[in-house]
Amino acid sequence: MGKGGESIPDEEWERFLREAEAGTEGAPEEPSARARMAARRREETDRPEPRRSHQPARRQRGKGWYAIGLLAAVALLVVALDPGRVTGWFGGGGGESSPLAVESERPDQPPPTEAAAQQATLEEPFKGSPAAQWGDGTDGIGLPKPQATGWMSKAQVAQALERTRDFLNASSLDPGVLRGDKPKKAIALINPHQQDVQDYLATAFRSPSRENDPRLLFSRFEKAKVRLVGDVVKTRGRITYREGKRGAVEVTTDVTYVYPVVRAAAGSDEVARTIVRREVVMSWDDPAKVVIEPGTFSLVSYKVDTTNGGCDTLTGYLTPKFDAERATSSPGDGPEVDPYNRSKSMETRMREAGDAGCGTATRS
Repeated sequence: MGKGGESIPDEEWERFLREAEAGTEGAPEEPSARARMAARRREETDRPEPRRSHQPARRQRGKGWYAIGLLAAVALLVVALDPGRVTGWFGGGGGESSPLAVESERPDQPPPTEAAAQQATLEEPFKGSPAAQWGDGTDGIGLPKPQATGWMSKAQVAQALERTRDFLNASSLDPGVLRGDKPKKAIALINPHQQDVQDYLATAFRSPSRENDPRLLFSRFEKAKVRLVGDVVKTRGRITYREGKRGAVEVTTDVTYVYPVVRAAAGSDEVARTIVRREVVMSWDDPAKVVIEPGTFSLVSYKVDTTNGGCDTLTGYLTPKFDAERATSSPGDGPEVDPYNRSKSMETRMREAGDAGCGTATRS
């Protein structure tokens, strides 16, 4: 597993020190109460799913029970590929390009494009894509230096950061999960006492729907239809942290994953790419204040932006399109989107998309 060695910027450190809370004295609190994830259904196909809110509540033991809101915004954006551009996609280099240093802060512009299209091949599945210069698997995910924060010592923060990256690996990079297996290792890291999240997890794999879509947290392909090219998934992103509520260590992950795939049929050689950007915010809570199992975290929020992964499919799997499907499908009616542009935060990306239709990717 690759490790990043970047330090926390001074302004970030000063910001979370100003925002740090002293914590609440008293008995542990327990995440509880089923929170409904409402979504407006659309009549047309190839539409993005609207922004959704997910609001787990917490209970505190004492003289009585009362709820303390823990906001968790849940959103899923999907982007279609433009059928008119499938023969050539501009990117940031071929397989021989030098790898980029791990991302330590948000870039101020999208990666550059080349003057000529380069077609992906089985031998070079990332050719013509900026991802050719990205890290392999968890090596592309930057980790900050640990510092004592909230209820955790420096060593405990370091462990929380490693477990956070373990979750990203188990949810979005594990070969078995990518082939459609249930992400048991990733689920085991989520607080089992956060009941609304457990309800979502129990339903999402049994009966996937707009309200309970496993793609919000996990990358899965239907192995009977597609298979990954090689054993490398390119990534670029970073992990940051600060002190959260009740002295918890709140960790934010913002990572873009690039999956090269071909049809499952033997002899298939047309390479398509599915690009998924996820922001997952998790709270490593103090067991003295929150009911939580050791080594697990509580989910705060999760957002997803997907390119060529299914623009209104509710199967629970990422469903990329190839030339034949794209040639017969309508172009997206939403705005153009560069899936490699990490200069905008996920919050900004969601706000700009709003309720617009399925966007058109400017490259894959």
